[in-house]
Amino acid sequence: MALLVSIVAYLVQFLGFAIFARSILSWFPIDKNGPIFQVLAAVTDPILEPLRKVIPPIGMIDISPMVAMLALF
Repeated sequence: MALLVSIVAYLVQFLGFAIFARSILSWFPIDKNGPIFQVLAAVTDPILEPLRKVIPPIGMIDISPMVAMLALF
């Protein structure tokens, strides 16, 4: 049981880091078709897309990554 809890904790931590990395990378002019961004998008889109439908951006600021990280941690 402790092993399962540990694995879930590591997955949640990894997901939090992936959301944070994607948020930081979105501030820079990078190729959105590059392999790093594509992997981050594949990992984080299942969580961020439903939040984006519920929480609209405020101007040009997307707060869905912050909400997702608050929900994770």
